[in-house]
Amino acid sequence: MLKDKVVVVTGASGGVGRAVVRILGEKGAKVALIARGETGLATAATEVGAEGGTAKVFPADVADHEQVEAAAESIEKELGPIDVWINVAFSSVFAPFTEVEPEEFERTTAVTYLGYVWGTRAALRRMRARNQGVIVQTGSALAYRGIPLQSAYCGAKHAIKGFTESVRTELLHDHSDVKITMVQLPAVNTPQFDWVLSRLRRHPQPVPPIFQPEVAAQAIVYAAEHPSRREYWVGGSTAATIVGERIVPGLIDRYLGRTGVKSQQTSEKQPTRVANLWEPADENRDYGAHGSFDRRSKNRSLQVWLSQNRGLVAAGLAGAAAATLAVRAVRR
Repeated sequence: MLKDKVVVVTGASGGVGRAVVRILGEKGAKVALIARGETGLATAATEVGAEGGTAKVFPADVADHEQVEAAAESIEKELGPIDVWINVAFSSVFAPFTEVEPEEFERTTAVTYLGYVWGTRAALRRMRARNQGVIVQTGSALAYRGIPLQSAYCGAKHAIKGFTESVRTELLHDHSDVKITMVQLPAVNTPQFDWVLSRLRRHPQPVPPIFQPEVAAQAIVYAAEHPSRREYWVGGSTAATIVGERIVPGLIDRYLGRTGVKSQQTSEKQPTRVANLWEPADENRDYGAHGSFDRRSKNRSLQVWLSQNRGLVAAGLAGAAAATLAVRAVRR
């Protein structure tokens, strides 16, 4: 379905974005890779080619709308009309809110929120004129539920959700065939926890359960191929978080107040390390898709299948309910 399609991926040099471009390569897509770290980008492009796709690198800082627009223009000149745009790029700061400097909060918001805005804008400028195309926003359970130590990131993810809903309604109003969808992710084992700016005493970690980036990537690529659904959830923990937030948000506040700080840190001391907030961490080193938690990470998620097959699940449940009623009627 994506063979020979032009697909743009921001944050393509590492983590979930890196896993996404590998799958796109397997599908034979023409992949445009956007990120700042040119070492990671170069290796990612090689991997796409090895999987059978075509890759071109377009270094850009997604926080700068002019750089994003220039990249989009170059992509269409070199690869052809953009069919799919996948926003993945982000940054963050691990620290209590009062320990995050104003310029750090602004920078996180510019990358993690405005990067999606500028990517969506660049895509829509081209897709709306052709009345076709797909935009996929990589979200998070934290788009629904804020947690301690990640105020800037949680705020940005909430903002992306609201922004995406607004754009979707405008496209519906215009009867546009351009589709926009969002994929809400759980905790993922990516290099984020090795390169994000942190002021914690201990090494940061994803809140368990942790999933491998390929689980997230498969869901994102599926969403690109099936964009009619407004949103996909990855991982039972994501589903539980979103549903729990709708039902008992105050209880979750108190629970996270007790456990949220400790659960985001390992027992290891914080190492001296790079931080990618202002400069790319992978400028001279390729971090790849995986972080430091391979042994604790899951390779599959039943919730992904459930999210992708809601109609089948509903039909099965309805059938089971009908069968139960029939049996009871016979027994009577």
